[in-house]
Amino acid sequence: MAGKTVTRADLAESVFRKVGLSRTESAELVETIIDEICNAIVRGETVKLSSFATFQVRSKNERIGRNPKTGEEVPISPRRVMTFKASNVLKQRILRAHNQRKLKQKPAAPAA
Repeated sequence: MAGKTVTRADLAESVFRKVGLSRTESAELVETIIDEICNAIVRGETVKLSSFATFQVRSKNERIGRNPKTGEEVPISPRRVMTFKASNVLKQRILRAHNQRKLKQKPAAPAA
């Protein structure tokens, strides 16, 4: 399931083609949006992009972990992590695409 990675340049190119801004303006727009999302997350705010996903920062308490090689217990320090929760709309689109791909790959039934 190795697919193409979508980059900032790809996003800017898409904005250029669909919106009609110059390539430079498109790249600046993409950068501005990404910066705004990053800044909000760093401030601890929840970022909800309707029909796409919610990005949220949550605090994790200190806990005891285990080194998988040695089995030794190690304390894991408290930290803040970002979570990504896909919207139901995005989940349905992924499922629909998966099912369509599966139907295309189904081999034809042998003739009797």
